[in-house]
Amino acid sequence: MGSAIRLDGVSKSFLIGSDRPASLKERIVRGRRSTSGSAPFWALRDVDLAIETWQTVGLLGHNGSGKSTLLKVVGGILSPTKGTVERHGRIASLLELGAGFHPDLTGRENVFLNGAILGLSQQELRSRFDAIVEFAEIEQFIDTPVRSYSSGMYMRLGFAVAVNVDPDILLIDEVLSVGDETFQRKCLDRVRQFQKDGRTIVVVTHSADLLRQIADSVAVLDGGRLVAYGPPGEAIRSFREHLLERQLDRQAVVDERHAQEIPESAATDAGGASVGTRQTATEARGSTQEGNRDLAVRIDSIELLHDRLAERSYLLPGEGLTIAVHYTCRERIDDVTIGLSIVNLADGKELFGTNTEYLDAPLAYLEGSGTVCFDLAAVPLLDGTFAVTVGIVSRDFGRVYDWSEQRHRFEVMNPSRSVGVVALPVTVSQPADR
Repeated sequence: MGSAIRLDGVSKSFLIGSDRPASLKERIVRGRRSTSGSAPFWALRDVDLAIETWQTVGLLGHNGSGKSTLLKVVGGILSPTKGTVERHGRIASLLELGAGFHPDLTGRENVFLNGAILGLSQQELRSRFDAIVEFAEIEQFIDTPVRSYSSGMYMRLGFAVAVNVDPDILLIDEVLSVGDETFQRKCLDRVRQFQKDGRTIVVVTHSADLLRQIADSVAVLDGGRLVAYGPPGEAIRSFREHLLERQLDRQAVVDERHAQEIPESAATDAGGASVGTRQTATEARGSTQEGNRDLAVRIDSIELLHDRLAERSYLLPGEGLTIAVHYTCRERIDDVTIGLSIVNLADGKELFGTNTEYLDAPLAYLEGSGTVCFDLAAVPLLDGTFAVTVGIVSRDFGRVYDWSEQRHRFEVMNPSRSVGVVALPVTVSQPADR
């Protein structure tokens, strides 16, 4: 069937700098010299991408990664600085809804104006006018100047015009949240109808769950480069990895900047009902200085193990996980418990916490070197990156032997279109009528 969109080595740069003209007069006086001293900013770098005529492709990335710039290049709104773009078919762009509307014209007049900009004839617009107005749900305001419209009405009318252009290629940039929940469902229903009709759709969104539901493939951008392209579950996992790397890099800079500002003796109550501990501020950043803990028992290492570890680093929903805590004791310790906590890094919320006492598996004592394993028969999570905290404390939680704060992580990759956090074991049946 062939590609509807093909990008070969596409790069896009913008000039930035302090030497830009401040006014039209200055621009005329200085002419072409106005760009001297400006530095190029590369919003896109060497992007190769082929999208088939039947595909729905999502563009995912952090703010400033180049998603919207790429969509504008695909739509012909921006020209690439380098590389080539091929498009086959009529394009409708849902980038800035109602961008062609004139505030002093009525909704009716703007429908014909905007439709003409998008390539429809007057006859085509007259035949589709009622459907446009009905879809936008603004029948009683259609002959009112759009300057009096609410932002929701304005955007609904823009969406209604664009989707009634009957495009071969539909470009969508963060506009599937237009209007109330009912209208959002209507927008998604129209997108799904386009999919059934075999149209090509490219959508930019921050919602990984939305892409999991509607996209055939997802392209991940980071720093203007295409860093992953594939099935939604795998691409979303790659997106989380790049986002986490950026967060860790930023945190490392903050930690280095403030390393000397927090005294080693400054302790805060971690509150940890699940692990039960007191934690110093330096330990929260990963310090291993013995002055902050009673290292009669030391955590040597922590391993996160699962059956398919040799093949892949991540879990699939429902697979088992073993958290192995390797320790060394300076002396025999009788008053001890080991606890763990699992946190969702997406929002920082604790998903689970327990310890050997709560699990009715008390440790009689620890001596020498050994290992305590927490075996999770099935991890009932759908998708995400999760951090593990492990603590070795006394049974009354009053004494901290050693502590590892979110230094170890595991991922769960959801290959299905199901959304949410928890993987519930669901089966479908259709009982015969009785």
